[in-house]
Amino acid sequence: MTADLVQDSWNRIDAWLRKHAPRTFATLRPPAGNEEIAAAQEELGITFPPDLVASLLRHNGALDGPGAFRFSTQDRLLGVSEILEDTGFMRSVADDLDEEEAEYYWHHDYVKFGSYGATSDGLMTDCRTGRGSFGAIGRFFDETGTSFGKADSLGRYLAELAGQLEHGRDAGVVTFNGRLIWEWAMSAHPEWGSADDPLPAPDEQLPELDLSCHPTDLLHASCLDGLEELGALLAVLPRERVAEAARKQLRRLAVETGLNKYPEVKSALDALERGEVPSRPDQTSPLALRLRAVLVQANAHRDTTRRWAAEKMAHGIWGSPYRSVYESAGIRGRLAVDWRADLHADLGRPSLPPIPDSQFWGTLRNPAIDSSWYAAQYAQDQD
Repeated sequence: MTADLVQDSWNRIDAWLRKHAPRTFATLRPPAGNEEIAAAQEELGITFPPDLVASLLRHNGALDGPGAFRFSTQDRLLGVSEILEDTGFMRSVADDLDEEEAEYYWHHDYVKFGSYGATSDGLMTDCRTGRGSFGAIGRFFDETGTSFGKADSLGRYLAELAGQLEHGRDAGVVTFNGRLIWEWAMSAHPEWGSADDPLPAPDEQLPELDLSCHPTDLLHASCLDGLEELGALLAVLPRERVAEAARKQLRRLAVETGLNKYPEVKSALDALERGEVPSRPDQTSPLALRLRAVLVQANAHRDTTRRWAAEKMAHGIWGSPYRSVYESAGIRGRLAVDWRADLHADLGRPSLPPIPDSQFWGTLRNPAIDSSWYAAQYAQDQD
C-alpha cells in the first residue's frame, strides 16, 4: 500500500529533521482530522488520492515563514484549508479552458498541495479517478502550466525526499541555524586566464570599473534583510568585526573565482589582511587594469560569475565593509552551498539573532545602514 509508504517516508523525514533541522521540524503542523479532510473533498467535488489523505493525517501542512518545511522545489507543504484556497484559485484561473487546454495548464480535478508562495507555482496531484494518472505528482508553473513526471504517487515522492535528506549536501540539502535550506552550487566554469597574462596597455579600450565606492557609503537595510539572521547579525556587530569578515569573504570569493591567482589581486588582498588599505587606483593602475582585462575575458568566456566578482572586487577593497559582505555573499551563494556557515565563521560564530522583522529594521540605529524606510513604516504603525 502506498499509504504505508507515506507513513514510512514521514517517519524518515521527521527523524532527520528532529536531528538536523529542529526549527524546520517545528513548523510541521499536527495531523488534520478525518472530518476536515472529508469536508474538503466534498467542497471540491473530488476524491483525494489515498496518499494525500495519509499525508494530511500525518501533517496538516507547515507553518509559513523563513524556516518552513519545503520540498526541494521550494514549495511549502499545504494544509487542508490552504489546499482548498489554492486549488480554488487555480480553478478560477482556468475556468475558460477546454478539456485539452486544461490537461496541460490546470484541470478542474488537479489539487495543489505545495505552494511556492510568491507566485502560483506549486506541487499538485491528479485527482481524476478511473485513470492511470490518479495520484500522480506534477508541478504547476505560471508561464508553462502543469507538467508531470515528479512521481506516480505522493508516497513515492515523499520517499525520494527522505532519500535526498539522508544523502545530504550532494542532493542540495543544507542546514543552518536549525533550518533546512535547499541549495545547489553552480557547476564550476572551466578555468581560464593565467597569472602570467600580461597587463593591457593603459590606453587600451577596456570597460571601466566603478571606482566611486567609499568606506562611508550607506547600505540599504533591505539588502541585509535578504540575508535573514545573518543580516541582522551584521547590522548589530561592531564595524571592525564586519570589516574583518569582509576581508575574509573577499579572499574566499577571489579563490573560488580564480581571481586570487593574479598577483595584482592577491597583493591587494594581502595588504588588507595586514590592516593596510591599498591606495585608491585610477582606471590605469595595475590592479584596475587587471580587473578590467578580466571583464573582457569573462565576457568572451560567458563567465558572468567571474565578471561579477571582478566588478565587486573594487567595492570590497575600497568601499563599505557592509556592502562588501552583502555583495560577496550574493556571488558566493552561487558557488558554495555552505556560504552561510562560512560567513558565520568569518564573523566569529557569535550567537545568531532571530530572523529580523520590520520592527528590528525600524528601530535599528546603525549609521552605516540606511533603515529610514523601515523606520518611517514602523513609526506609522505605532501611530
